[in-house]
Amino acid sequence: MSTDLPGRLPDAFTTPGSSSFLDFLHGHAPELLPSHRATGATGSAAGTDPRGASLAPHATTIVACTIGADAAGGVVMAGDRRATMGSMIAHREIEKVFPADEFSAVGIAGTAGIAVELVRLFQLELEHYEKIEGALLSLDGKANRLSTMIRQNLGLALQGLAVVPLFCGFDLDQGRGRIFSYDVTGGRYEERDHHSVGSGSVFARGALKKLWRPGLRRDEVVRVAVEALYDAADDDSATGGPDTVRRIWPVVCVVDGAGYVRVPDAELGPVVDEIVAERHAAAGGADGGARS
Repeated sequence: MSTDLPGRLPDAFTTPGSSSFLDFLHGHAPELLPSHRATGATGSAAGTDPRGASLAPHATTIVACTIGADAAGGVVMAGDRRATMGSMIAHREIEKVFPADEFSAVGIAGTAGIAVELVRLFQLELEHYEKIEGALLSLDGKANRLSTMIRQNLGLALQGLAVVPLFCGFDLDQGRGRIFSYDVTGGRYEERDHHSVGSGSVFARGALKKLWRPGLRRDEVVRVAVEALYDAADDDSATGGPDTVRRIWPVVCVVDGAGYVRVPDAELGPVVDEIVAERHAAAGGADGGARS
């Protein structure tokens, strides 16, 4: 029999339990989870025609690169600002890179609305753990929590509403930046040096292989990330390059031993202008590396 009293929180809110906020929702309010609200008993999107998945705004492309020798300087993550809906540009200023907590960041590719809600739940999950346990979750623990959340979205992914994030952070125990990629089933894979996800990732990865090298400084890695997005936008219509007319730049962040910092537009503007000027002079070809 319930002992809940009018005007007071239900007993579930004051009973000690798991440090996972997602576990709490599953047990006491599963209807608040995105996967539960959007799926029926069979796990398919309730009332949703799979062909309509293309009508939902999609976000691409995300890149991440490590800084310094052995990634001791941390990691840079960058994302373009375009969201597409089929062949139409749905948004020119969407943000796809977010702080997960003080020492990690997550970038989203896939169905934008679901991805943004997943990121918010992930942020809440990490904050809840820190409050309950009184300590930060390890970077591997954070990566595993995100893997579990993606796996719970599998029903929607099978309907074409997939979310494929890129996760990075500074490992305080190992003293280096690390990058993790995922597949739609929640599989987690640690990447070395650099990686990219999204529709333009094949072009961005090609650029990263040519532009990135061990030991680059922070400002050099920021330039490499922006240039990789520039190359992706050059060949992928779903990826938006730097918009020099509207002065819309990619979202770029740095995660190192001091924590998460977003690179300001005032710093990105000159970087973009330099890249555009060099590409114009070189008729669209990359110059083979970052500036020293």
